[in-house]
Amino acid sequence: MLSLPLFESLPDAMIAVDDGGRIVRVNHQAEQLFGYDREDLLGQRIELLVPAHLRTRHVEHRATYAKDPQTRPMGIGLELVGVRKDGSEVPVEISLSPIETAEGKLVVSAIRDITERKGFERTLQAKNAELEAASAAKDQFLAAMSHELRTPLNAIIGFTGTLLMRLPGPLTDQQEQQLRIIQSSGRHLLSLITDILDLAKIEAGKIELHFEPVDVHEIVGEVHESLRSMAADKNLDFTVSLPERPTVVTSDRRALAQILINLTNNALKYTEEGSVQIAVSSDVTADAHECRISVADTGIGIKPEDRHRLFQAFEQLEPLSTRRVEGVGLGLHLSQKLARLLDGELTFTSEPGVGSTFTLALPMRSRRSS
Repeated sequence: MLSLPLFESLPDAMIAVDDGGRIVRVNHQAEQLFGYDREDLLGQRIELLVPAHLRTRHVEHRATYAKDPQTRPMGIGLELVGVRKDGSEVPVEISLSPIETAEGKLVVSAIRDITERKGFERTLQAKNAELEAASAAKDQFLAAMSHELRTPLNAIIGFTGTLLMRLPGPLTDQQEQQLRIIQSSGRHLLSLITDILDLAKIEAGKIELHFEPVDVHEIVGEVHESLRSMAADKNLDFTVSLPERPTVVTSDRRALAQILINLTNNALKYTEEGSVQIAVSSDVTADAHECRISVADTGIGIKPEDRHRLFQAFEQLEPLSTRRVEGVGLGLHLSQKLARLLDGELTFTSEPGVGSTFTLALPMRSRRSS
């Protein structure tokens, strides 16, 4: 049996009971926890400290434990409750230790008040519920904004295209010029909104990817066709280099197209003369089987001191006062995140005044589709 001084000095409430379930020893902490004087507890059954609605079950548990007494450590996940002298209940954690003494077999219980911890847990649960509600509200907002912002912009762009085709009637040169400004601005705004919404979904872990066999040549062709007029406006040589055999990767079609559009759009924006080329190749080795899609330009290039900022969100390498192109600095940041989601890697080489080459390397078969 624990010596009396040691029994008293322990930080937890300590109660020893005999094989009949009667209390034979308590310490001062037990008196404080349950509100009884020591003399009121000695000789009483331990069920005195158990809420009335749990006493019958406790007697059964105690009888089962007596048949095979084992040390039970504190904090094994049991939700236990004690009752004080004033009838109030207190959540507790209990360890049990069977011991042999001159008085016979005793079970020593260490009892810890976990009221404060339970309060923290309830607060944490409430905060988690608030966060889940906020996350759900955010998802609903993103879904609504995706629809509410894109729908009118698509209508503006679509009707502007109809007017430019002169289907409703002839246009003056000034009207055509103004409509092209509207169309260009609408496309630019739609691109920004798409990037911002997609980035928000990625950060929230809510973006949905559908992995399937994708013809890279077809995607490259679509990107080339959609941006050809932009290259023509700047008199740039805009070409595509494809291998003879089709190149197929297991990927998300929309995400792959978005990466290539962002890379190519950047190349065209930052190239004033010369060329932009999209090239596709495959690298087959014993260790890897991957597709490489490169976008090379003869533009302004990237200074060595700016390269660490290149993939950061909302970074623009040109000062605002001298900026020559539109944008908020999301294209490369979003492209890098999408590349990682596709199990790929986005790298680049660049020389100031000579040009840059951005390369997307993708496994021919994504791990996520396995």
